[in-house]
This record gives sequence, structure tokens and C-alpha cells, in this order.
Amino acid sequence: MKNAIFLTHSAEETFELGYEIGESLKTPTVILLDGELGAGKTVFTKGLAAGLDIDPSDVTSPTFTLVNEHFGRLLLIHLDLYRLPDGVEAAMGIGLGEILLQKAIVVIEWSEKLGNYSITNSYKVKITELSDNDRQIEIQAQHN
Repeated sequence: MKNAIFLTHSAEETFELGYEIGESLKTPTVILLDGELGAGKTVFTKGLAAGLDIDPSDVTSPTFTLVNEHFGRLLLIHLDLYRLPDGVEAAMGIGLGEILLQKAIVVIEWSEKLGNYSITNSYKVKITELSDNDRQIEIQAQHN
């Protein structure tokens, strides 16, 4: 992935962008996914999963389970920090440290809850709702 800004005009286009990114991933990668409720984080993740040869209908937001694993061309570990208190301590309590050591694609929804905690060689993906259908999706490499 490269630093870029994309505009999508439907949930299908957001899914397709996630699919293209998922299809391009060949090595373990951490994606820090941020955006307001309903912005399209799970739609993007479903597309990413499809690009990893995972049935997108199996991918749901792990709001209550906190962590879901999906097996495809690469392992996808999908975390949702929405219900956790702010700060890295709560995320470490659900095994974030061990998860980051996995040879997997790790998607962390609501990653802003990690505060200043830095994950080396990750990608920040921020989805901004511009209208009912339009989204701005900004991808930025995080090199530390």
C-alpha cells in the first residue's frame, strides 16, 4: 500500500477498494482503521477479506467479541476497540501484544483508542463520511 486519498461514492466502491488492497497484500500487515460510526469501516474490512479469499459474509464487526479470526490466503485478525476504554492497557488486556506477533493481516477498528501507542510499519486508514454515499479514504504509512 502507498500513501493515497481515495473517494468512493457507494458502499460497493468502498468494498471494492478494500478488495483491491486485500488482493495486493502478500505479507503480514497492520491496518489501523478509524472513522465515525457508520463510516464504512466494516464494509472496507469485508472487501479486504474478500481480497484475501475469505467469504465477506463471514466478516462482521467484532464489537462484542472484540477479536475475530478469519482464515484465507493469509490469516485476518479483526479487532474492534469501540467498547474498550481509551488507552493501550485495555487493548493489551485482550491480547494485542500477542496478536501483533502473529503472521497475519491485523485490522484494528477504532485504533484511535490506542492513544499515543505506536505500531511500527502499519498503515493508518481513515474513512470520513462526506455524504450518505460518499467517503474519503485516506491511507498513510506509519513508519517508526
